[in-house]
Amino acid sequence: MGFIIFVLVIAILGYFIMPDSTPRANDMIIQLSIKKPGSKFLMLRVRKVECADTIGFFTKMLYGEPDLYRNIPITGYYFIGDSIYVDQYIGDEDKPEKKAYNLIEVVTGQKPRGKSENVAVLKKQIIDHQLVYKTFWFGTDMYGRDMLSRLMLGTRISLSVGLMSVIISMLLGITIGAMAGYFGGWIDASLSWLMNILWSLPALLLVIAISFALGKGLWQIFIAVGLSMWVEVGRLVRGQVLSLKQVEYIEAARALGFSNTRIITKHILPNIIGPILVLASSNFAAAILLEAGLSFLGFGAQPPMPTWGGMIKDHYGYIIMDSAYLAVLPGLAIMLLVYAFNLVTIGLRDAFDIKSQSTRF
Repeated sequence: MGFIIFVLVIAILGYFIMPDSTPRANDMIIQLSIKKPGSKFLMLRVRKVECADTIGFFTKMLYGEPDLYRNIPITGYYFIGDSIYVDQYIGDEDKPEKKAYNLIEVVTGQKPRGKSENVAVLKKQIIDHQLVYKTFWFGTDMYGRDMLSRLMLGTRISLSVGLMSVIISMLLGITIGAMAGYFGGWIDASLSWLMNILWSLPALLLVIAISFALGKGLWQIFIAVGLSMWVEVGRLVRGQVLSLKQVEYIEAARALGFSNTRIITKHILPNIIGPILVLASSNFAAAILLEAGLSFLGFGAQPPMPTWGGMIKDHYGYIIMDSAYLAVLPGLAIMLLVYAFNLVTIGLRDAFDIKSQSTRF
């Protein structure tokens, strides 16, 4: 549970705590592709021409903030007159490329107009704020993007897919299962037939079929995964309602003239909330795995949106090379989060299992 809370905090704070706070953590530095974890580079931050509006705290936390500077990796620099000369890093096997930038252009992003009279001030501004060391703690991917930032942002996708899918599956499953179990007869027969048909289909194939019908995108994944998981909830709720609808307090509620809706929502469902919560936790883990599988196959959230399954898809070929971490890190994140939800499922099951508690005492 502590690990789940930790991941949830990362997902909520999002861009505010990520090293790369650009939208979708998509700041590409091609020269720095496939760099090892812990790599550190000196960057010259050159101001971009485009002006960006001021972004508030919550806007940055939710959507990120465009970088006002262009990051250029360098190995050395020196000043001559009103220009800064840098040895631009190209690759480990290539010699650095000599380049010169005007000080005004580096600081303001504007072309110089005449000779600058504040060269000393511009040099100090560049040295203090625009020559910075950047450390890639988890390395970089094939496009030179920060792996740590993309892993952190991927928690949002996994948790949001799990949450929305569980909500959709619970709403459908509880409604249909309660109707089938409570009313019985032809309603039960029809709904049970539908559940048995969907139960026989592999979950991943059903999600892919729904994704084909709805198209590629994040909200389509919410719906597709949710529609593929409600059957298990419906079968559980139907069985629980069948066992409870004949007990004395339900008969008493009928004798008092309570409506069927009130009996189901006020008297039956609150008494089966334990098994429903256990199944919701289990479905959360299953939804994360389904989303990762869909992203790996190319049906999930589309690039450049970072998803753990998509990151494995992009880099699984590096497993046999010396950069296996590119696929191992997102795979490890999926494994740990799913394992955490499975442990929570076991804990909830033990907490709501009266028989096991009585045996223990």
